Amino acid sequence: MHTDTPWITTPLTAELLRGAVELEHTDRGVLPHRLPGWARAQCPDGQLAMAESQPSGVRLALRTRATAVELDTLPLKRVYPGAPPRPDGVYELLVDGRPAGQGTVNGGDTVTVDLTGGPGGVESGTPGTLRFTGLPDREKDVEIWLPHNETTRLVALRTDAPVAPVPDRGRKVWLHHGSSISHGSDAAGPTTTWPALAASLGGVELVNLGLGGSALLDPFTARTMRDLPADLISVKIGINLVNSDLMRLRAFTPAVHGFLDTLREGHPTTPLLIVSPLWCPMHEDTPGPSAFDPEGLAAGQLRFRATGDPAERAAGKLTLGVIRDELARIVEQRAADDPHLHLLDGRELYGEADHDELPLPDGLHPDAATHRRIGERFAALAFAEGGPLAASAS
Repeated sequence: MHTDTPWITTPLTAELLRGAVELEHTDRGVLPHRLPGWARAQCPDGQLAMAESQPSGVRLALRTRATAVELDTLPLKRVYPGAPPRPDGVYELLVDGRPAGQGTVNGGDTVTVDLTGGPGGVESGTPGTLRFTGLPDREKDVEIWLPHNETTRLVALRTDAPVAPVPDRGRKVWLHHGSSISHGSDAAGPTTTWPALAASLGGVELVNLGLGGSALLDPFTARTMRDLPADLISVKIGINLVNSDLMRLRAFTPAVHGFLDTLREGHPTTPLLIVSPLWCPMHEDTPGPSAFDPEGLAAGQLRFRATGDPAERAAGKLTLGVIRDELARIVEQRAADDPHLHLLDGRELYGEADHDELPLPDGLHPDAATHRRIGERFAALAFAEGGPLAASAS
């Protein structure tokens, strides 16, 4: 801290945060969650716990004249034995909606994640400080987007002028659920995950329930979404069900219906867009599960491969092609009684030709350039005039 700055410390409350579903107050800081406590209690899965606590789409939103902002945080750094080191999580600053800086926080806790067994024990560390200075000396909206892929406890907020919550601008709330691609895996930063980009282009407020490895039609996720305020809803379904080899077609169809039934209990007429899988060659016709490619790991690269047998589709095993066809059938069936239900074929966001130009580096996840392409296309197809979410986004 600069000793010559007249710092004002402001409590970190829900009014100053957007995109979080719940805040957990701990003795080491405030931990934003993207699933409520009752939902987390229903599934003691390490992957889900890690994903929902990573604050994708969560941001501090302040109205202030401050020219300097300091944020003490306690990040959770992940170490994957045998895999390349992970870069520190990126924080991004927006001033009146425009990019104005980036930063990282050193220190924090460390967890070692076994590539086959999930997260292990946590080694405690100390908080670090994020600092932005030289902000314009006027009333302005300041947003600090937290790292989309790094669990972050908020310890203290200091500014050189008072802060207040950003006033309601009347923008529609877009609630989205999906897999690690929606979570933002391999995006350059929190404002450039494809949902964050699409929300910015569409002029909507994002609540991102993209949960890496955990878009599995879980009933508690559907109930969470049912109970959250939303003007627009989208659900991206497919890749995690294939790469986890979680269910067969017999279970998939009623699970989709059940998920949608639950959403409609709380949002009976809200525009609801179902997004089928993006193009992913390894699982187009080959079922899961996915596995880490040992040759890639030996070369210091993280890659995935499909381990199923295409012949197993006859027994009901899921592939991306099977899921696309069944989602199209389900939406067509339901739309007869639900005019606010729509389908977007994920290949319109990222298809075979896109893969030829921008292949998935690890076989599953898009890189930063592809996140931008997907976000721009989603905004054009969903939020623009004539799109299924256009009337409510305007």
